[in-house]
Amino acid sequence: MTKDEMKVQIEKDVKENPIVLYMKGTKDFPQCGFSARVVQILNQYNTPYVTRDVLADPVLRESIKEFSQWPTLPQLYVKGEFIGGCDIVTEMAQKNELAPLLT
Repeated sequence: MTKDEMKVQIEKDVKENPIVLYMKGTKDFPQCGFSARVVQILNQYNTPYVTRDVLADPVLRESIKEFSQWPTLPQLYVKGEFIGGCDIVTEMAQKNELAPLLT
């Protein structure tokens, strides 16, 4: 898949799934500490979400960074909107700003 095709797929994913986490690994087996932290936070809310493993697809890994214009992973999208990475999600959870978005 080309980068352009992948960006179309990402856009579709983000629109069709209320909560999408682009991460290293899967929610059952995160492959980096930052991804694991966001999974841990999301799991606290008992809200269903889907993940996309950027390690399984180098085109996805590069395309998601261009799509969001954000250089790092993980990346959380809620209701079609880019929320941020680990630091932002952690901070929002601590300030009780994340829960309202997820419901």
